[in-house]
Amino acid sequence: MPRKFLVVVDDSPEFDAALRYASRRARSTGGRVVLLRVTPDSSDEHWAGVRGEIQRQQREEAEILLARLGEQVIERSGAQPVFLIEEGDPIGAIRKVVGQDPEIKILVLAAAGGGRSAGPLVAAVLKHGAAFGGRKLPVTIVPGELSEADIEDLA
Repeated sequence: MPRKFLVVVDDSPEFDAALRYASRRARSTGGRVVLLRVTPDSSDEHWAGVRGEIQRQQREEAEILLARLGEQVIERSGAQPVFLIEEGDPIGAIRKVVGQDPEIKILVLAAAGGGRSAGPLVAAVLKHGAAFGGRKLPVTIVPGELSEADIEDLA
């Protein structure tokens, strides 16, 4: 079974470092990258009439983004990534997908650089530990300011 590296696709500036690192690690270990995009929960009662349209648009945007990122992953890792789209909060989505796929062996996150806070996902993992989906999962936290050469050297 190939080892899968889970990367949560978000809009943070440091996300690219996590993606590049996971892709290079997948190439060097014969693994695959799993890209997880989490869309906001659209259960707000006020917007109930347009909920379906909002969800459709969010999913369409997520699919376009994952397809674009997937091309980068193929180029860097040499393997087709797995695309996942979940609705809700990122920690809950991570727990769900890890619980459903025992081949996911490592969660790759990137930390903000330049004295900024670690970011909500890194902070949540540090606060609550790395128990996802009923099992402990190693977490690799990549410094967001790593260059391509740094990642090549490390991965």
